[in-house]
Amino acid sequence: MSPAPELRRHTVVGLGELLWDLLPSGKQLGGAPANFAYITNLLGDTGIPASRVGHDSRGDEAIQHLARLGLSAAFVQRDPIHPTGTVKVDVDKAGQPIFDISEPVAWDFLEWTPAWRQLAQEADAVCFGSLAQRSVPSRVTIRSFLEATRPEAVRIFDVNLRQKFYTAQVLAESMKLATIVKLNHEELPKIMRLNEWENVSETDAARRLLLSYDLKLVCVTRGNGGSLVISSDECSEHAGYKVKVADTVGAGDAFTAALVNGYLRGTSLAQINEMANRTGAWVAGQSGATPTPGLGGLPQALAEIA
Repeated sequence: MSPAPELRRHTVVGLGELLWDLLPSGKQLGGAPANFAYITNLLGDTGIPASRVGHDSRGDEAIQHLARLGLSAAFVQRDPIHPTGTVKVDVDKAGQPIFDISEPVAWDFLEWTPAWRQLAQEADAVCFGSLAQRSVPSRVTIRSFLEATRPEAVRIFDVNLRQKFYTAQVLAESMKLATIVKLNHEELPKIMRLNEWENVSETDAARRLLLSYDLKLVCVTRGNGGSLVISSDECSEHAGYKVKVADTVGAGDAFTAALVNGYLRGTSLAQINEMANRTGAWVAGQSGATPTPGLGGLPQALAEIA
């Protein structure tokens, strides 16, 4: 007899770009898959990054850093030709990151392998974005991975409209493959315009996405203003938590990790929304996307968010 969903440790994959954020304060390992997988681990599931780095010193450092974070690098491919990805990150006065993303790099050439097929078949959930689909090879591999998952697996499309690395077609095809779509309050109207849909309220726009792409959940984050989560029969709004922001790098990935963690356990929409906001706020209050909790672990750190 299988353990109840709330007791089982799920296999959750972060699929896409692995790179170094070159911040004013120095470099930090980044990219949504690693950030997401790290917080997934802290929340009690098994977070696995699936990406590609170069056969170079930055690639070696990335593999070593994943180990220090407690993450497996078993599904991080090595590229003999293309370099490990980097992003120049500047932080504005409000603590919001501004990105300059290098290309072409290793994660533009994700390869569909037997090992990745097996991982896809074992995954309980996989989170993917639009950025890693900017190149044809990675787009094809990501699609193959999603199509190889079990029907009951949760596929989370975390929209990230970085620079001009997206098209209406890629966004629409990704949503068709998704169970859950998460995006922010600035991305939602852009997607409405790309689809040539009329301008409506945020809730109505989210509901239109839900119905148009047969999704289970749509989540709209609102920066420091909380979030909206809707399903076919329920709607939850959360005002968010006020914290002293260190930087917001990785806060959205932490939010997504908590969203998935709750959804896999059949948690109520209101509880999912609350936990996701709390987790995102904790990361925003720390420096970097993969902070280390104190002695009491993540539960204690989250309990201190008021």
